[in-house]
Amino acid sequence: MIRTFAFDVGETLVRDDRYWASWADWLNVPRHTLSALVGAVVARGQDNAEALRLLQPGIDLRSAYQAREEAGRGEYLDETDVYEDVRPALSALRDAGARVIIAGNQTVKAAGLLRGLDLPADLIATSGEWNAAKPSPAFFERLVAEAGVPAEEILYVGDHPQNDVFPARAAGLRTAHLRRGPWGYLWADDPTVVDAADHRIDSLMQLVPLAAH
Repeated sequence: MIRTFAFDVGETLVRDDRYWASWADWLNVPRHTLSALVGAVVARGQDNAEALRLLQPGIDLRSAYQAREEAGRGEYLDETDVYEDVRPALSALRDAGARVIIAGNQTVKAAGLLRGLDLPADLIATSGEWNAAKPSPAFFERLVAEAGVPAEEILYVGDHPQNDVFPARAAGLRTAHLRRGPWGYLWADDPTVVDAADHRIDSLMQLVPLAAH
């Protein structure tokens, strides 16, 4: 039985369009150029941040992030960033008696922005708050502790095989791979992903029947 549904954030609950567009503008390159480089690193199976390092080798991402914040061009989220199926799916899961957790690789500030959206969730947390980032086992250990149920009763939902599906499965959680965003679409039919994912979905609404079992 699945008692807790835990969700990744970027390209699972919210679009990354604004995130990458803001980085392109900050680095003064066409948005299409950065989008294409993100696609290239996705195809290689690399971390998304490698796209920024291709544009500016040796970039100190922490310092660049801080500079953007100080210039008033930092992180931002509003309702237009949220995918249309998020609110109805998360609400339906809670109505069915399941606990809903949002936990992804985001900053402390992003956690506040997510809470400001008033999403239907029992807990919202980020790697910045936990001082542990996916795919580290420590992230999933914290997630299991916060859920308060055995790992096998938690379903982790995400688009990213290396950050979501594989490490969650290794930690004993059940997994759902979402065909959404660059990672989700490109790796949806990869044999290793097919083998590792307990469920493969195109919409979060497909999770709702699982809460009744």
